[in-house]
Amino acid sequence: MKTFRYIVMPAIALLLAMNIYVFFYKGFIEPEIDESSEIKSSGEALVVGSFTLTDQNGNKVSDSDFKGKNMLVYFGFTNCPMICPTDMANLTQVLEELGEDAKKIQPVFITIDPQRDTPEQIKTFLSNFYPTFVGLTGTPREIADVANKYRIYYKQVEAEDLQEYTMDHSAYTYLMGKDGKYLAHFRHEQPIEEVVRRISQRIN
Repeated sequence: MKTFRYIVMPAIALLLAMNIYVFFYKGFIEPEIDESSEIKSSGEALVVGSFTLTDQNGNKVSDSDFKGKNMLVYFGFTNCPMICPTDMANLTQVLEELGEDAKKIQPVFITIDPQRDTPEQIKTFLSNFYPTFVGLTGTPREIADVANKYRIYYKQVEAEDLQEYTMDHSAYTYLMGKDGKYLAHFRHEQPIEEVVRRISQRIN
């Protein structure tokens, strides 16, 4: 009995912990590509790109409207003091450096702060970035639904040094294929040249 308690039971606990880890993080396992663009390993991504939201012009837009183009999808909010503007500026530079390949991509900004981000507010925000960006908002339920599909974390938090609340959120950019399926994701402040290279590999 002592042998079972001290050897077998910890082994079972370790196996259970590993299974839980794989279950929750499976969606962020992505293909690893070397310089010759050969896929070494892959994982099934649990990211689904479907949505129906309202754009910066007040029109209803769904992911099916962009079928035939790759989507570059970023979640953020217009009152973000630093991370979102930085990421959006970097994405603008990425699209500029892609040159003609940028025509194959529809960049999409989706707010995680629908309470403040009206279509008009988003339109003003996007005027600072790449001209083909589509900005999307919706009801809190609609935003929660699409964020869940993309596995985006966000939460309203009170900021001690600000009069208004701010938003805590994960800062990922997703590259979706022409069929709407997940191709890759990019981290906050990932080197621009690396993002350009990896996007080019996947869309050509």
